[in-house]
Amino acid sequence: MPRPEKDLIVIPSRETILHRLELTGAPCSLEKLARALEVHAREEIFILRKRLRAMVRDGQLVETRDHRYGIARAMEILAGRVIGHPDGFAFVRPDDGTPDIYLAPRDARSVLHGDRLLVRIAGHDERDRPFGAVVEVLERANREVVGRYLRDGPVGYISPDNRHLNQDILVPAGQELGATHGQIVIAAIDQQPDRHHQPIGHVTEVLGEHMAPGMEIDIAIRSHQLPVLWPEGLERELKRVPAKIRKTDLEGREDLRELPFVTIDGVDARDYDDAIYCRKTRTGFVLYVAIADVAHYVRPGTLLDAAARERGTSVYFPARVIPMLPEALSNGICSLNPDVERLAMVCELRYDEAGQRQKVRFCNAVIRSRARLIYEEVAEWLDKPESAWPADAPQRQVTTAYALYQLLRAQREARGALDIDTIEPRFIFNDARKIARIEARQRNDAHRLIEEFMIAANVAAAEHLVRHRRPAMFRVHAQPEAEKADALRQFLGSVGLGLGGGLKPVAKDFARVLVAAKARPDRNLIETVVLRSLKLAVYSPENVGHFGLGLESYAHFTSPIRRYPDLLIHRALKQQLLRQPPPADDLVVLGEHCSMTERRADDATRDAVAWLKCEYMLDKVGETFAGIISAVTSFGLFVQLEESFVEGLIHVTGLPDDYYHFDPVGHCMTGRRSHREYRLGQRLQVTVARVNLDERKIDFALAASPPAGKRRR
Repeated sequence: MPRPEKDLIVIPSRETILHRLELTGAPCSLEKLARALEVHAREEIFILRKRLRAMVRDGQLVETRDHRYGIARAMEILAGRVIGHPDGFAFVRPDDGTPDIYLAPRDARSVLHGDRLLVRIAGHDERDRPFGAVVEVLERANREVVGRYLRDGPVGYISPDNRHLNQDILVPAGQELGATHGQIVIAAIDQQPDRHHQPIGHVTEVLGEHMAPGMEIDIAIRSHQLPVLWPEGLERELKRVPAKIRKTDLEGREDLRELPFVTIDGVDARDYDDAIYCRKTRTGFVLYVAIADVAHYVRPGTLLDAAARERGTSVYFPARVIPMLPEALSNGICSLNPDVERLAMVCELRYDEAGQRQKVRFCNAVIRSRARLIYEEVAEWLDKPESAWPADAPQRQVTTAYALYQLLRAQREARGALDIDTIEPRFIFNDARKIARIEARQRNDAHRLIEEFMIAANVAAAEHLVRHRRPAMFRVHAQPEAEKADALRQFLGSVGLGLGGGLKPVAKDFARVLVAAKARPDRNLIETVVLRSLKLAVYSPENVGHFGLGLESYAHFTSPIRRYPDLLIHRALKQQLLRQPPPADDLVVLGEHCSMTERRADDATRDAVAWLKCEYMLDKVGETFAGIISAVTSFGLFVQLEESFVEGLIHVTGLPDDYYHFDPVGHCMTGRRSHREYRLGQRLQVTVARVNLDERKIDFALAASPPAGKRRR
């Protein structure tokens, strides 16, 4: 291969290498492949070898025992990540999105959850599902684990807290760091598992007793590897962050300090990303959405930016937060606290009298919030007319904002955005940091007002960047898969409803189902099944729209204190305003990373909440509660208690005397002889049978009275 310049080394791309191997039709040695690619010089061959090894590492190629390189897929070998199962087997999720591959326990024992490997498809089962064998481990995902240190006679071992890690870690004598039986510890893995040996490790830290207050959060942080330590040297950067705005910060900014912005948040909020101001005009409304100007303080290439990027998002546990930014920013100079000057990026939206958006403008500004309001008090103001309040009172502009919200809400419904009011649990702790009770956190119109204004600003930001052809990080929500839509259509048919749209239903078709369900007693059942038919929203530079909101373009702009994608949108807007070229960030990789950190945060908080709920139920074994069937599976019924939102399982073997048929489409379990039916959304009386804190499991039994289930005629 000729060189275009004397000293420039050009090595064939991965695509070229794969194409050459395809033409050859068999694995090739380095020497043979180099000749075929016309790579001759020693330094070129050296770099080619490095590229081939990188392709092996990434699962594109396989290096045989006689050091030949072959295409992994052609050798029926796939690269993927392990998903461990508590029962000892595992699945491999291929990188290319093909169906998961089953690993039997004898194969799964050589890997741990999260490991990346090459797997050969060995065959298919009676349902045409692939099963495989491990070829090679490419990457080990677990360097340390958190779990309980246990002793069985002279043998010490750690039972991992993560149920996907389905092997105990052996701890040799003298390597337990003084841990005693039952304590929660962190252990480093010294020897990874293989087909003949369990993993071996040593204790690096003793976290404390199993039931210590706050232990559930410590475990979740370690199990999901949440970053909690700030990088060395960050303190020096933080010393350069001012405690208040300087004169130099105001250069090139619009002065909006005279506008009476207000923040509306929850009673326990500590950082304030957003503030609003709304007023009437002769032709309609003008809405200002001011968002904390985090990008002014968090600059690319700094330790602060690297730390924020690594975290990706703030993580909100009950009574504790792992922030994306240090408190000096999140609760200090970046937080739109009342009665202090703050830098903001402001989205100005002008609407006509019908609520149709007429104009959008973004600017760098300085503001001063007038008041910090909470949702509950604002909700009480909304039924009163503007004339009930003094002209300069925050209540007056809130009622003006409510009038605009009602117009935007009508547009939301018209375009078919999905709207499901979920009820979230709120934990009330006692002085010993144990749960005293669990309350419902209900959304009201004040929540909906702020949500609608934030959506409006997010849409404006996305459309602005699309209009100016700026690369951006979009929040995308793809259309449901055809199979999911078909299953939903079958279920809806069984309850007397239909899903329109034919082969490709749109958001409006799903929204019509939800509207039709509002007055029905099985509303929760229908909403749950609709939600489960949808895909997860993710971050991506490819703008495929947001299905759930019925929008062609959508981005997260309104929470840069707690979400890294929002910070990226702020930077893109600033660069557009200043006519600067876009950065060289790999937005595809960043999108995958931000989506991962979001899932990681959700999984960690879910684990901590599950622990707290189990702990709350420990002293309630034998008590009877009212519940609703929240899921129906082949192995039983999951039931959520109505008052505490705690979920537990009634195993299929615990159902009344009969053999039961599971209907996955109808989400129900039916007795073959008695025709007794248990359906998603059905109310039951259940008794707490047992609680397993280690496995985060609660078992229920049907209460003896009143009779459970209903007979189908």
